[in-house]
Amino acid sequence: MSLKKNSLGINKDPKDTTVVVAMSGGVDSSTVAGMMKKEGFNVIGITLKLYDDGKETAQSKQCCAGQDIMDAKRVANKLKIKHKILYYQNKFKEGVIDNFVDSYLKGETPVPCIQCNKTVKFNDLFNEAKKLNADTLVTGHYVKSVTDNNITNMYRAIDENRDQSYFLFNTTREQLNFLRFPLGGMLKSETREIAKNLELNVADKPDSQDICFVPNGDYVSVISKLKPDSFKKGNIKDKNGKVLGVHDGIINFTIGQRRGIKIAAEEPLYVVDINPELNEIIVGTRKDLIKRHISLRDINLLCEKKVFENEILVKIRSTGKLIKSKLILEKNDAKLELLEDEYGISPGQACVFYLKDKYGDKVLGGGWISKN
Repeated sequence: MSLKKNSLGINKDPKDTTVVVAMSGGVDSSTVAGMMKKEGFNVIGITLKLYDDGKETAQSKQCCAGQDIMDAKRVANKLKIKHKILYYQNKFKEGVIDNFVDSYLKGETPVPCIQCNKTVKFNDLFNEAKKLNADTLVTGHYVKSVTDNNITNMYRAIDENRDQSYFLFNTTREQLNFLRFPLGGMLKSETREIAKNLELNVADKPDSQDICFVPNGDYVSVISKLKPDSFKKGNIKDKNGKVLGVHDGIINFTIGQRRGIKIAAEEPLYVVDINPELNEIIVGTRKDLIKRHISLRDINLLCEKKVFENEILVKIRSTGKLIKSKLILEKNDAKLELLEDEYGISPGQACVFYLKDKYGDKVLGGGWISKN
């Protein structure tokens, strides 16, 4: 007699199913650990120590720092589950922080959380879970996963304001089949209610908002500490090459930026291009920010290529809308035609592909926006 699938889509009794939960110390991952324990799974919590900011408090709005590790340990003790801490500060510095700085120096707008998920969190947690002979790796991300015939697909969360699928497009097929995301079908308010019912100390903990190594969103100060020689004055020009002013370093600017240009003009001026080779900022009007064609690099696919013979939906920033598009694949690169106007598209950002089906907005993969 075959066993009925448990809530994670695995053909095992929960007590015989080993679940590794990625515990960041926040309410989401802590709640997931509590949910898994309550259902009777054999739960092992793993927390990654990625960064030291020296200013950690109980009200920290960052993740993977000292206070969060203490919170994760308290939750694990409360739930009476095993808990491990992995110290990956050096890996994080090399794989995420250095990449972040180099990207800005190239005139790009990086998304370090995607890089972190790819190079540290999922990759190393995946390998650690396998070493522990776990049946699955569970996280507190707000994405929906649907498992059918042992194939797991990722979908946007039902709470679109919390959806984190944009940050997970670089997940591999092997990882995705091993991952589970229990919060994808829930609202944040429901998550906090479960945490309160489980009497977890993090039930009212504020959400992490800043990039962990960029306190208060001040990325310029981070770059100035790591690469102090990167602040070089250069020209601010219009689209026709006319010099309009001088800037104090291209890292102070991103595509679509309006504030901080400090040039008087009849129409508001925006950064429309950044030329790192010439150390120049190019400005123009809002209309100049419109793009319909984008080049993409380092494509990661979670579906068959034939899917792209038809129209798809894409998201080109984490808070952006889904845009109707056509994609032409070229080995590891792609050309994307947007079927709607979009503004302020910046190299270094991710472009994530979606397709609607009966379960919702399915993640097909994605790539990185490169200069045309």
